Amino acid sequence: MDMKQGADVMTVVLFSWGDRIEGGAVEALTLAAEVAAALGVEVRWVVTPALEQEAASAAALHGVQQLDVIAAAPGSTDERVSVIAGYCKAQLPRLMLFNQTVEGRVVAARVAGRLGLPVLANVVSLAPDSDALRAEASAYGGDTRAEYLLKAPRNVVSVVTTAVVARKVDPAVQVETRRVEVEPVGGGAAFEVISAPQVQGQRLEDAEIIVSGGRGLGKRENFEFVKEMADALGGMWGGSRAIVDDGWIDSSRQVGLTGKITRPGLYIALGISGASQHMAGCSAAKTIIAINTDPDASIFRYARYGVVGDCVELLPELIRAAKA
Repeated sequence: MDMKQGADVMTVVLFSWGDRIEGGAVEALTLAAEVAAALGVEVRWVVTPALEQEAASAAALHGVQQLDVIAAAPGSTDERVSVIAGYCKAQLPRLMLFNQTVEGRVVAARVAGRLGLPVLANVVSLAPDSDALRAEASAYGGDTRAEYLLKAPRNVVSVVTTAVVARKVDPAVQVETRRVEVEPVGGGAAFEVISAPQVQGQRLEDAEIIVSGGRGLGKRENFEFVKEMADALGGMWGGSRAIVDDGWIDSSRQVGLTGKITRPGLYIALGISGASQHMAGCSAAKTIIAINTDPDASIFRYARYGVVGDCVELLPELIRAAKA
């Protein structure tokens, strides 16, 4: 089914792509449904063909009235920007939402630029305010919140989904699924990714247990304790930007504002000071345990359990206990 050009449907739209529904998508749908209900408009979810079956199941449970499947799956970031911009140009949705992954933030900004629309990142909540939308966004690495009044008739927003709790609607919504043809907007590729860090298996963003290390470990060789502890607990390991910059680990394992935004059940911070940029990536954890030699380290403000001590001395015993 082809879209009608220029049809103003006054929708709230969420965009997803790839070969599986990524973490945070249902949280973004929850926010989309809440805003749409308050505005009295419908929610649409725009996905690539590989996601159609999985998305159809989730859509009904999270308030999506219509699932739009883009007929031709865009492969690169440039193609995604062009196709999504084309969809928005044809459909004129009121609010365009993106799950704020690393790529999602980039795509949102470029789509807004291509269409000449305002864009706001790091959003944690949205609500109608007279003829505008009031948005609350994370600022200064998550240390504070800033409020924005979105007065434009159409806005692009990327959502920090770790700040949103997913909710299902009852009863489930009847979802209409349609295939749409999109005329891309924009020129050719602006850049090409020739290499990128790859993580096999589970993503750090989806881990239930994360053991993370920082410069407080002293030297690169001591990071092996972090890996051992993660293995003993059946979790994943990560680290702060400081040790990524120092070359201890690659950026695919970085937790923080410019790395992975996580929400595990348990986050163990070893030799990490707790700078706001790092906490933006792990503050949504249900439980944080911290070990640091500095009793005044910021990490202890966030930790449920804290130990003042040398993690290099303590970790061998903790690993033995975890394996017992």
